[in-house]
Amino acid sequence: MKISLQDKLINQITSYIQILPANYKLPSERQLAETYQVSRNTVRLALLNLEETGLVRRIHGKGTFVSRINLESDIESSYKFDQQMRLLGKVPSTKIINFKKKEANEFFAEKLDLKIGEMMFQIDRLRLADNEPMMCDRSFLPFKLFKELTKEMLENKSMYDVFSSKFNQKVNYADEYFSASSIGNCDSKIMKLPQGTSCLRLKRKAYNLDNQIIEFTLSVARSDEFAYHVRHQIQE
Repeated sequence: MKISLQDKLINQITSYIQILPANYKLPSERQLAETYQVSRNTVRLALLNLEETGLVRRIHGKGTFVSRINLESDIESSYKFDQQMRLLGKVPSTKIINFKKKEANEFFAEKLDLKIGEMMFQIDRLRLADNEPMMCDRSFLPFKLFKELTKEMLENKSMYDVFSSKFNQKVNYADEYFSASSIGNCDSKIMKLPQGTSCLRLKRKAYNLDNQIIEFTLSVARSDEFAYHVRHQIQE
């Protein structure tokens, strides 16, 4: 399989940022272009792709920063956006802003236990309460498990309910990791919040009854609207 120069650069930068701490400022577009011997336009497009998938965030006038989560904690109960919003007296809704099938690069192949080049779904959902943006989810699913999945199936429905009812993929457990961060350029436009606004960044992996990973999700949530309760089982 022939890989494009842009995809090769995305893989290289993705590997690079995995060894960097969260909030680390990346070199400038010019410096990256010189380092990887590509044009600045190729660098710009690669960074835009990484921002759209939530791995970096760009802040106008300041630069590009690593968004990789480095604080970890297992959330014992599955996160329920609709339930939390109703408890706050708000009306929840979901808008699907991106639904596409694409090849998995090295980063997503590792996260979804796929081979590089295997097909996956990318589904970006804007979660709203009283029509106000609260959270942006970017979910990546193995295509081979959800071949008949359509955008319409997910409109204002629980994704896990669709997994179970349409594809017999029941979620056995999910690991969720989260950290404090700030909103970058791409997410600020989607969330309609100023760049630099405080937020929560979440990373979730969900597994089926065979302990096979069926979902990898990167999310950005308003930190002024969300709180998490974590219970730790202490073994003596």
